[in-house]
Amino acid sequence: MSTKINNIVELKLEIARLKKLKSEQELYLDTQYTLMRTKLETPYRVIRTITSQIPGYGLVKGLISSASNMDSDNNMKKGSSSDWLTRTLQLGLPFVLNKTFLKKSGWLKKSLVLLASETAAGQINQNSVTGVISKITEFVKPNKKRKKHKDVPPLEEEPDVINFGVAPGGETY
Repeated sequence: MSTKINNIVELKLEIARLKKLKSEQELYLDTQYTLMRTKLETPYRVIRTITSQIPGYGLVKGLISSASNMDSDNNMKKGSSSDWLTRTLQLGLPFVLNKTFLKKSGWLKKSLVLLASETAAGQINQNSVTGVISKITEFVKPNKKRKKHKDVPPLEEEPDVINFGVAPGGETY
């Protein structure tokens, strides 16, 4: 609705009308947002209740959520204790040791080795593995040094003579 404004009184009335319209629209959008949020939270609460009853869900969720605790430089964000590599090693190393090296050992030896392996895996994180790999690659990479030829004199050009790329005694047709 476009009305022609002729004087200052009409301008002030139009500004007041637009402010009232703005507040009404904000109130409407706020109630719609609240309604949509409650509609979406209900299925989430049901799913969260069901998954909380599944044994081991918290462990898997913690393992997956630690991958999202990384910032853009692959460093851990504040408040997160370990990265995905550390958690995977803490879960997988005891399993691998049980299936391979500790098949015929007793429960005391298994528990001591598994406790030590979890502690050792806790010390390994992505940054330490990345550091070791970068040191290995620096050691393996050949040093690229340019050789300077000292025997060859530098090319000297006379600044007064213009070089057109044609020999001075050359013929042109």
